[in-house]
Amino acid sequence: MTAPRTLPVFDRLDLLEWQLCQRLARHGSRRGILMLLRAASRLGDWPAWVLLVAAMPVIHGAHGWSLTWHHLLLSLLAIGVYRLIKTRLCRERPSITFQAICCAEVPRDRYSFPSGHTLHAVMFSLLTAATTPTLLPLVVPLAVLIAVSRVGLGLHYISDVIGGALLGGLFALLGWWTLPTLA
Repeated sequence: MTAPRTLPVFDRLDLLEWQLCQRLARHGSRRGILMLLRAASRLGDWPAWVLLVAAMPVIHGAHGWSLTWHHLLLSLLAIGVYRLIKTRLCRERPSITFQAICCAEVPRDRYSFPSGHTLHAVMFSLLTAATTPTLLPLVVPLAVLIAVSRVGLGLHYISDVIGGALLGGLFALLGWWTLPTLA
């Protein structure tokens, strides 16, 4: 079976980004930084967002349940769309394309564009800004760490993270338009 073909734009981006990604991944391999990046990445897998969504009824009372369902459905839609994009565009992870880039965490799949972790981090940060701004001092630094962790662990190119952030912003816009009103 032949490998899927990637878009020429990704080939050009790979050549532009690989050295910076290698440098960032090398910095990310330092013990203290590595532990921080791995922790951020694992929180971005799902625990942080499940806790955030589960906290809505606690913070907002009965109306919080509609926010919980809203955020859950939006997240499931985002997962479906980003997986569709990822499996159609087939951009391989930096550590697969360039042996010099060390991957410090086992990737869940072969492809890197867009970063789903960053998509969710940005989407939930923006939804938090709209619904529960008091949590922003916790959510925003975590979102930034999650985005940085994706490159620092050698899992993504910078453009994967930017693409994930843009998609997260689009889903947040969709979320704002469909947001249940706070009673």
